[in-house]
Amino acid sequence: MEIGTRIRKIRLQQSRTMTEVAALCECSKGLLSKIENNRIVPAIATLTKIAGVLGTNVSVLMEEGDGANVAITPDMAPCGTAFITTNQGYSIFGLAPHFLNKKMQPLLICSQKGLVRPHSVSHEGEEFIYVLDGTVSIHVGSAEYVLHKGESVYIECVNEHGVLPVTETALYLDIFVK
Repeated sequence: MEIGTRIRKIRLQQSRTMTEVAALCECSKGLLSKIENNRIVPAIATLTKIAGVLGTNVSVLMEEGDGANVAITPDMAPCGTAFITTNQGYSIFGLAPHFLNKKMQPLLICSQKGLVRPHSVSHEGEEFIYVLDGTVSIHVGSAEYVLHKGESVYIECVNEHGVLPVTETALYLDIFVK
């Protein structure tokens, strides 16, 4: 089941309207409709807001599984076909998708220079980013940091933040906890 389908299912189980959920998420009804119809995959910040309004967490929206207490993810080729492109231009791959109700959400994120739109988001929780390949520019509030392969940053997500690739392609591990 895709992310948008899960969102719609949870919203309908709660007898909530698209207008109500969109207003509480501070997004347009049109954007929520595109998400629910699987026409776009929203940015992580938008997913976090939707999950919060629906009383769940992002991992429930992203994962499929049987509730096992161990999840092994096979090696993924960088930016391969398993990655899903978001409406902000970067591609994500959820790690440990079969481990249900995770407290943290680990993601591989692949970004390509020129495709990722500059953006700034804030949401609940904390976030840890570790650069696996390439170089990224991260802004947190008005401060900007350049991280190279092997470097990391840990931030409180209530601060406006965003990540852009500096090199042609950048691959990083992004783990956030609500």
